[in-house]
Amino acid sequence: MLETVVFLPGLMCDARLFGPQIADLSRERGVLVAPTSEGERIEEIASGLLDAMPRRFALAGHGLGGAVAMEILRRAPERVSRLALLSTHPLAETPQQAAERDPRIIRARTGRLAEALAQDIPPHAVAESGWRGEIMALLKDMAQGLGPEAYVRQSRALQRRRDQQATLRRVAVPTLVLCGEADPVSPVKRHSFMADLIPGAVLRVLPGVGHYPSLEAPDETAQALRDWLAEPLVLR
Repeated sequence: MLETVVFLPGLMCDARLFGPQIADLSRERGVLVAPTSEGERIEEIASGLLDAMPRRFALAGHGLGGAVAMEILRRAPERVSRLALLSTHPLAETPQQAAERDPRIIRARTGRLAEALAQDIPPHAVAESGWRGEIMALLKDMAQGLGPEAYVRQSRALQRRRDQQATLRRVAVPTLVLCGEADPVSPVKRHSFMADLIPGAVLRVLPGVGHYPSLEAPDETAQALRDWLAEPLVLR
């Protein structure tokens, strides 16, 4: 039986963030998408998700979902068979970064969610392409569906996220680090740094792609995930 893949969406995203990869991978294995909006701490989100996940699984997280994936790995490394980190990083927020979220939280709570999100994820986070408008519309629809309270919880969780560098140094499973070359939110240098922390990690940088490789380069992202899933398992 092939491992189940658990996808963890990023800030204000739902399962549609991984739609093309779900369609591709579900032909041959179980695929789950777990919500990352049920808690005001990364630890709380991770703890809740572990209760609902299979005994062992391959784990892929984007952005905030990557932060949750690292916490799941820290808490229950024996349950994670593989790790894929997309458009994310392992660092805690600086006091300044955390403080900058407070005005955005106020905007979301006062009916200005789109304005708050535009500061978290600027329009140029999606690279120029023929389908950029469709991707932006999907991101907006996902955010509106989740609503302002989910935004507040996720923002609080990011403000309080722990540094996971030590966790990554202990990773002992096949690991993919994937990002877009043109990502202004989590630049390539952060992914290179993260890959260097992880023993044996594979770094994939997709040219002409921004913060959402699963939507901007769906086929390339699916192939990277297939390659990751084909790597020999580490037996525990």
